[in-house]
Amino acid sequence: MTWYARFDALAPSHFPGMEILREEPMGRHTTFRVGGPARRFARPGTEAECAALLELAEEEGWPVLLLGNGSNLLVSDNGIDALAVHTGRLNGVSRTGGTAIQAGAGLRLSNLAAFARRENLSGLEFAHGIPGSLGGGVCMNAGAYGGEMKQVLTAVAAWLPGRGVQRLPAEDLDLGYRHSLFSNSPGAVLSAEFHLVPQDGEAIQAMMDSLSLRRREKQPLEYPSAGSTFKRPAGHYAGGLIEQCGLKGHRIGGAQVSEKHAGFIINTGAATCADILALIAHVQEAVYRQTGVSLEPEVRIIP
Repeated sequence: MTWYARFDALAPSHFPGMEILREEPMGRHTTFRVGGPARRFARPGTEAECAALLELAEEEGWPVLLLGNGSNLLVSDNGIDALAVHTGRLNGVSRTGGTAIQAGAGLRLSNLAAFARRENLSGLEFAHGIPGSLGGGVCMNAGAYGGEMKQVLTAVAAWLPGRGVQRLPAEDLDLGYRHSLFSNSPGAVLSAEFHLVPQDGEAIQAMMDSLSLRRREKQPLEYPSAGSTFKRPAGHYAGGLIEQCGLKGHRIGGAQVSEKHAGFIINTGAATCADILALIAHVQEAVYRQTGVSLEPEVRIIP
């Protein structure tokens, strides 16, 4: 019996209210707008349900891909033989007293920042324009314009294999540049807690508006992409190196190095995952050959 046949047999009794889709195109769930079907696609409605699903998958040995807004994923055109667990319904947010906020893993970072602004709490302005969800933002210690999750995160509730749901303080998460404990270890962020500082809501909004304007002016937000394609190499900026090598505007199929910001590879409308991967490889080879600098993808590639 295949793993997905076993899943189909068990899921109705274990998770009677869960939305489950078969052969769901991942292009519908990634900001690159590419990717073939996931064998099974599930949307748990609560943290407990999500943890129970992950626990069952661990016990049964089912392959799992956890995703939120899909803003940092590049999925194969052939799809994935896995259970995609989508956290989008885990999107609650509340002020838990004083300057603390708690929110679910599926909440978009833009909505998290907007909630903090309504509560007159500062510290998440940098996250307002990041297209990802909270869970992914924690896992990669997302940041922009001098801010990052590490600066405001206090703890997470996470499901860990063999340990169940645990509360982990931020200092135990090994947070660094686009890195966390979850970068190299299995597990899933279910929710997170933040400590912010009081600030006038209008001042917070003004800062978010300023950052949004900078993004619109410098980034190709009108095209599907996964944001910055490459991590920042030590002592350099990826976009600057790529432009220096004459690659701005370079295309393979429907994938293009953005003419607006060379650090972005964009889908001009009909790109495939194969196009994007080929362009990533071409950029890496050309930059290394001309500058000696190795570019490491920031986007997570799902073969």
